[in-house]
Amino acid sequence: MITPRPTGRPSRTANTAAAAPDNAAPDQAAPDKATPGPVVPEPVVPDPAALRAATPVAALRRAAGCRSRPARPARVLAAAMAAGTLLATAACSSGDDGAAADSETAAAVAERPLAAQTTPPYPTATGSVSATPSASATSPTATTSPAAPLSEAGARNALITAADIEDDWVQVKDPESWRDKLLIGEVDTAQFVTGKADAADCQRLVDSLYDETLLGSPSGASALNGFQEGQSRLLYQVAAYDKAALDKSMDWLAKLPDTCDQFTLTGGDSGDRTVQVVEASLPKEGDARQGLTVTMKGTTNGDPVTLTLDVAVVRVGNDAITITNGGLDGADEDTTKKAVEQGTDRLKEVQAGRTPTPTPSNLD
Repeated sequence: MITPRPTGRPSRTANTAAAAPDNAAPDQAAPDKATPGPVVPEPVVPDPAALRAATPVAALRRAAGCRSRPARPARVLAAAMAAGTLLATAACSSGDDGAAADSETAAAVAERPLAAQTTPPYPTATGSVSATPSASATSPTATTSPAAPLSEAGARNALITAADIEDDWVQVKDPESWRDKLLIGEVDTAQFVTGKADAADCQRLVDSLYDETLLGSPSGASALNGFQEGQSRLLYQVAAYDKAALDKSMDWLAKLPDTCDQFTLTGGDSGDRTVQVVEASLPKEGDARQGLTVTMKGTTNGDPVTLTLDVAVVRVGNDAITITNGGLDGADEDTTKKAVEQGTDRLKEVQAGRTPTPTPSNLD
């Protein structure tokens, strides 16, 4: 006898429940491995690099040869997409701007002279910022070699000529003799200025008038010439001196308007003479200068005499020019200034190793 097969399949749930042990907890069910539950797909996180490559910005960057920055991993899908887009845009923009800025900076530096290019500020050991330029950017300090010592030929070339002071001045042959005898009309000016002063500074002044020692004895080359015009005489000297001694002589001259503003000169054939010393202005020539006007009043052979002299000194380095100009008719200030200007220029030419160009005369 054949037993008919059941038409319905027993429930897996019922069978499983029947097979469960009696001591199982009521709310604890055995795991069901045979029946699959609903399938939930896992979220797919797109690759940020792929996102950047797919954006229009990335296409532009590839066409321009712009390199991409590696993206940081995204934690969530929305953050990854937003970060990918922003990073792609900012990376190319930043790279292009930086390259352009670097290019402009390099071009600006290249256009500047070497001396104007400096290194950027850099931190020091103390943490402060230093803007010290590099050694290659610092221009070398210009050094000027000292002038060669004045030679005898150079001193003669530096002397002025009659054409330099114009008017009717005539050069004389032996101005060295003026210290012993200098006749202006019937007055021996050399004797008129000889006498005794109470103050040593004032004595030194009167002893050096029409002499070659107004600034002391030269330490090197020296040259002298003289000119005459009517009742006036001009003595001109160019000489080299010891720098320290020259500075002391310049200081001595500057103090004379105070120390010897007025004094009496005694002795000799002219009796007592009253001497006044005042400061005189000079053109701003040379390294230092000092001008004086010396007025001496007295009598000679019973006749009143007034001698007025301009005294001018200009220092150029260790060399100097001295001028004594005047006479019984007063001192021509314009002539003194011309001698200062022309003489300083000629001395500078000689110091530079050149021969001064002769000044053309104004003779018709």
